[in-house]
Amino acid sequence: MEFDFVRSVVPLAVIVAVATVGLTAVMAPSTVFMMVLPSMIAFSVVAYFLGMKHGEFRASP
Repeated sequence: MEFDFVRSVVPLAVIVAVATVGLTAVMAPSTVFMMVLPSMIAFSVVAYFLGMKHGEFRASP
């Protein structure tokens, strides 16, 4: 299966959205949207690009 940008980012965005909705049931929504969501997005971006570079490294001969 070939992974392109859309097939890689959409599941990641869905996971962040589900986690955000789940956390608003437990924590105050203002805390979730102002503190937790930006950190989840930043971590997702860093992990995505590190994983992409690692995959490129592993795929090279």
